Amino acid sequence: MSKTTRRENERVVRRFGADILASPGMQRERQFMQHGSVSVYAHSLAVAVMCVAIARRLPLRFDTVALVRGALLHDYFLYDWHDPDPSHRLHAFHHGERAAKNAERDIGIGRIERNMIRAHMFPLVPVVPRYRESLVLCVADKLCAVRETFCRRR
Repeated sequence: MSKTTRRENERVVRRFGADILASPGMQRERQFMQHGSVSVYAHSLAVAVMCVAIARRLPLRFDTVALVRGALLHDYFLYDWHDPDPSHRLHAFHHGERAAKNAERDIGIGRIERNMIRAHMFPLVPVVPRYRESLVLCVADKLCAVRETFCRRR
């Protein structure tokens, strides 16, 4: 993706997700690591940008507002999952539900965002992606996770 295209995609994310990015919960996510040395905040932002990039390449219509907002909130679980706390056991299987509850409480979400958040770990979770926005998030999240885990930053 060219720098210009990436900047355009970031502008879309910041336009539709500015309130989420500035929220106290998202600011807390800056202190929690997600993959390698990438924070949950940085991961969520990267996933939202990737979602916009994927959607722009497909010949389908998307609810861009829901796509951005659901992507930003998909890991809004608000804890350090590396902490050995027993409530964090099986994090991969449960954090989507916790993130959806937190997003509903703190931000307010619609049906598309709710499904995006709950289903983003499909097929590890039994919640099926019901919307094309949910499918795009599943793909973008996996792509970003692989890049963050296995690729070195230059």
